[in-house]
Amino acid sequence: MASGGSGSAERRRRKRCLVFGLLTVLVVVVVVAVVLAVTLRKGKYTFEDRILARCEKFKGSDCRLIWAKFQKAYVGRDPCNVPMEAYDDFIAATQFKPECNRMMFWSKTKDVVHDFTEKRDCYVTLEDTLLGSVADGLTWCGRVGSSETLTTGCPRWTDCENNPVRSFWSRASAAFAEKACGNVTVMLNGSIETPFSPNSTFRSIEVKKFDATVMRSLNVVLVTQTNSVSNCTNASLKDLQKELAAGIRYSCKEVSEAQIRECSSNPEKPCGACW
Repeated sequence: MASGGSGSAERRRRKRCLVFGLLTVLVVVVVVAVVLAVTLRKGKYTFEDRILARCEKFKGSDCRLIWAKFQKAYVGRDPCNVPMEAYDDFIAATQFKPECNRMMFWSKTKDVVHDFTEKRDCYVTLEDTLLGSVADGLTWCGRVGSSETLTTGCPRWTDCENNPVRSFWSRASAAFAEKACGNVTVMLNGSIETPFSPNSTFRSIEVKKFDATVMRSLNVVLVTQTNSVSNCTNASLKDLQKELAAGIRYSCKEVSEAQIRECSSNPEKPCGACW
């Protein structure tokens, strides 16, 4: 009897071990399946997903509508035949509201400007708003006869004037500038010979859209280095003063990039004391 009882106990122990082993294998299989599903999902992260994810950071936005209006501008079209006006419905869908006295423009100073606005809640650039953040750093285009959004094989900025990316930024920049109000700031590059360049978006589009009925002043922050070649007496900045609509006050201050970066890392320093 003792021997039979011992055999039964051994069989029960082996059965429990087998069940435990099967459960362990099952758990591993489930975990692997979940990881694989997540990995595959990441691999299918589409251009649309990216636009929607960026849009959804702005509470209260109708992101599905905004995506529909955005892709409508270029889908099914020759990628060199997408004019600025194609994005009019997208601009309207974003319902962009200006932040008076905090709007920051830039030209050839993107890195230092965005380092500053990311660390300090003093100013707002186009790329910090719903209007510009959805597409910042992205490339896209369509194709005649196709409903797809392509992200490769698209024309470069200089390949043709009416390509989807260039036209988007031209239209978004115009919309941002049209709403510029109060005291407005622009960071220009003092390390180049022509800070207010004829080829820049700031000169060719944005300055032309400034409205003196709502904008009081334009404050130029000329970002300098030790080897800078321009200062506030630069001829192109004289042109800037002339091109401003009558009634908009103008000022210019030379500020080193080192000072701007130091101020961006010092949250206790008042925004107005950065230059």
